[in-house]
Amino acid sequence: MAEYLKTGLSESEKAEENAKVRAIVEATLADIEARGDAAVAEMSKKFDNWERPTFRLSEAEIEACLARMSAQNITDIKFAQEQVRNFAKIQRDALRDVEVETLPGVVLGHKNIPVNSIGCYVPGGKYPMVASAHMSIVTAGVAGVKRIIAASPPFNGEPNPAVITAMHLGGADEIYCLGGIQAVGAMALGTETIAGVDMLVGPGNAFVAEAKRQLYGRVGIDLFAGPTETLLIADETVDGEMCATDLLGQAEHGPTSPAILVTNSAKLARDTMAEIVRQLTILPTAEIAGQAWRDHGQIIVCADEVEMLAVADEIASEHVQVMTRDPNWFLENMTNYGALFLGPETNVSYGDKVIGTNHTLPTKKAARYTGGLWVGKFLKTCTYQRITTPEASAMIGEYCSRLCAIEGFAGHQAQADLRVRRYGGSNVAGGSGG
Repeated sequence: MAEYLKTGLSESEKAEENAKVRAIVEATLADIEARGDAAVAEMSKKFDNWERPTFRLSEAEIEACLARMSAQNITDIKFAQEQVRNFAKIQRDALRDVEVETLPGVVLGHKNIPVNSIGCYVPGGKYPMVASAHMSIVTAGVAGVKRIIAASPPFNGEPNPAVITAMHLGGADEIYCLGGIQAVGAMALGTETIAGVDMLVGPGNAFVAEAKRQLYGRVGIDLFAGPTETLLIADETVDGEMCATDLLGQAEHGPTSPAILVTNSAKLARDTMAEIVRQLTILPTAEIAGQAWRDHGQIIVCADEVEMLAVADEIASEHVQVMTRDPNWFLENMTNYGALFLGPETNVSYGDKVIGTNHTLPTKKAARYTGGLWVGKFLKTCTYQRITTPEASAMIGEYCSRLCAIEGFAGHQAQADLRVRRYGGSNVAGGSGG
């Protein structure tokens, strides 16, 4: 049976915090819907100390941000975006429109139609999340979305040049320096100066994630992306330094980010705990990473790989890094994860920043039923049908009429019976049962 050497906050403590967030978000969204730009401006001043006549950046302001970036910075951003774009194109090419004659005279098909407009939220309160611009904006562009708008909060009292550059190079049509609930609320609900969108995408803090949850249905969303989660599955083939580095490397995302080690080596578990203590004395982001580790870190020692797999699938983590003797065994057998990182040569940071897979991934056990953001999230697979002969219409109509009668849908049955009478002749109509 798995042994928990370290646990985080209890479920009841987490539920209490979630309830507080829900209430704040509900009131905030209602205010945005009622008062539009005025509410958004007040919230921006209150939460970000940021005031402007309009939150949309002008072309001149965008160009000024680009001018502050070094040539190497721009080269690196373009490289990362090209990796994301390349993989998104490969995924898009795997999605085909289809049309097939399933019966004589009966044609069925589907088309993959891009969403018309999206709002991309790029976090930037604690860290300027440049990579999040690639993941949403670039991928939506590959999908063919017509209108892509993007919002990110001010950083140190101004638009963050790196984030704005990434948004612009990624292909955003409108860029807003606006953060938090007010940003996603304005993009989803629309205001006097911000036209609403059909879909919201992008990660964010607990308030942004809850706002997306409450707005879902009025607009589409990519997924419920809460605080970053990381899970390491490791055995004695790696050491405590590597495990500690990779756990804290994700814990620094925020004070509520879970970081978990699942191992079948008690020695590795002890070494990792000791190494975490050491690294927290020198890590520049130790204040945040240390709180996350204290409140949400876990170390779980299992008997063998089979138990490690069972525990990992139950956790259903956003990021799962596998550093074992045979990582492919987990690839073949694991079912609940946002993204897998196989072997010590790769790590979650590569996926977060540059390698090309999308880093907007399911959290809070949502990996049990969904994958992460990808080009297909921006496409609606819409079906159509066509009947090309009277005989086919009458034949389908006979079946439809009888099936409608079973359900008691008289109006539906009448639609079928009309076609049988019009297109089938007297002998077919008489057999319709209608």
